[in-house]
Amino acid sequence: MLSFLSPCVLPLVPGYVSLISGASVETLQTADRKLLRTVMQNSLCFILGFSVVFISLGAVATSVGQITQQYHRPLAIFAGVVIIIFGLHLTGIFKINALYSDKRLHSVKGGASPLGSFLIGFAFAFGWTPCIGPILAGILLLAGSQDTVLKGILLLAVYSAGLAVPFLLTSLGVNRFLGFYARFRRHLHTVEVISGVLLICFGLLIALGRFSMLSGYLGFLNRFAL
Repeated sequence: MLSFLSPCVLPLVPGYVSLISGASVETLQTADRKLLRTVMQNSLCFILGFSVVFISLGAVATSVGQITQQYHRPLAIFAGVVIIIFGLHLTGIFKINALYSDKRLHSVKGGASPLGSFLIGFAFAFGWTPCIGPILAGILLLAGSQDTVLKGILLLAVYSAGLAVPFLLTSLGVNRFLGFYARFRRHLHTVEVISGVLLICFGLLIALGRFSMLSGYLGFLNRFAL
């Protein structure tokens, strides 16, 4: 969800809804049921497109991690340092210019078709990788430390859901999204800083081999569920 709320994704969400529906943002603000069905159908295909990419990356990351298991400790330190650097970038302490460049594949034209929407979602995943890279990289590095490919897939499936749920809610109510964005946009930098701080904390835990501490601290959730 932090990826969805990032300054390089959130402002462009209405444009993507417009692109996959074949309707202008103004038209999307009407309560046309036929248009809403088209928007929902194409939104689901768009979500499927980027989910396929992210989940595949998770499977690959876990597979590579299993192959290099004998180098687990030095790789964990390296991964932790990389995540910390990405976190520092998000907090604004220093900037990595490469993470401001993106390849959104604007030439991909989807129109109002399910297949076109899937292709746009596929392009979205690849095109925005530099921008959402710090958070995505942290999760992929975690996936690389899992002992089964299924666990890596699960991590990236949940990440995809974090992007998918708010996108679907936007598709259901563009009016409400525009109102939300008008109020929320002044907090976009705060979201980046919070994301950066979280990444720095995760990076430190991974580099120090203490990431499992989170399981102990969050154990109360299991007791609460019981």
